[in-house]
Amino acid sequence: MGEATKVLRSSIHAFLHSYHSYTSVAALLVLPVSALILLSQAVVASSPQALRLISSRLRSLFLAASFPAASPPFSLLNLMLSQTIFSSLFALPFTLTLLVLAKASVIQTAIEFPRRRPSPPPFSSLLRLYSPLLLTHLFTSFVLLSANAAIFSLLFLLFCAAELTGLSSSPSSLLALSSAGAVLYSIAVANAMVTCNLAIVVSAAEDCGGGGFLPVLKACFLIRGRVATALSLALPFNLAMAAVEALFQYRVARPYRLSSGPIKLSVVSEGFTIAYIHSILIVLEIIAGCLFYKSCQSGSRENWEDGADHHYQTELEPEDKCAV
Repeated sequence: MGEATKVLRSSIHAFLHSYHSYTSVAALLVLPVSALILLSQAVVASSPQALRLISSRLRSLFLAASFPAASPPFSLLNLMLSQTIFSSLFALPFTLTLLVLAKASVIQTAIEFPRRRPSPPPFSSLLRLYSPLLLTHLFTSFVLLSANAAIFSLLFLLFCAAELTGLSSSPSSLLALSSAGAVLYSIAVANAMVTCNLAIVVSAAEDCGGGGFLPVLKACFLIRGRVATALSLALPFNLAMAAVEALFQYRVARPYRLSSGPIKLSVVSEGFTIAYIHSILIVLEIIAGCLFYKSCQSGSRENWEDGADHHYQTELEPEDKCAV
């Protein structure tokens, strides 16, 4: 927790050090993505047909896999997965273009902190990084889908075993198994997400053969022993973004649904302000990922040097004994 706090404070310092550069990226590149993410929640609340379609498909999948789809943990998991899928598809065009360019700009600036002067990188360097970042982003999406499939397969085996042993006949046992399955799913997906976020930084910071699976492998190597720090670092950003999304629902989406006339200009301006705050949080999360990458890189280098020194001393011991 101490290392995560240190990285978080360094991230805020880096953001203030290059304030104009980061806020420009947030306003020009990240703001449209944040606006679409927030608007997707409002679309779901006003016309939930699409969300119901996705939720019914997931519920059918849960029932086919012998999951207790009606239990509260799986009902909540179904709702969260449906909202995530809908928001991802709603903002997909801007995510694959503007957000990838924004990550390239922020990573290039944050990696050089504090050596580099606080100015945005040239657009040509962003275009050079776009292709490997896009390939890595697509591959990490595949990794997340594979992680979901793997954990659902494990839960399928778990509930099949519970059905064979008769544990599923008891409501209390079924609720306990459902809660344990939801917790296991959350832990597995959270580990996959922090690894994929680190892979995005690795793809932009290093030459990994054009992106793809090599940055993911490097991220898996770097994050060993630091998963708890990565999760502690991701938690405040996720909570802050959830709070901003709830604020948008309360201050913008709800008054719009309740009003009978045209939307007021004050509500529109407040919506843009909330979307800008959301984009700033995304930029801060990318900066924190960059500084966490630098911390992992320095730690792995120290471990390698300690191992090399130990090996060198071990090799010298027989020669010292012969000399004596």
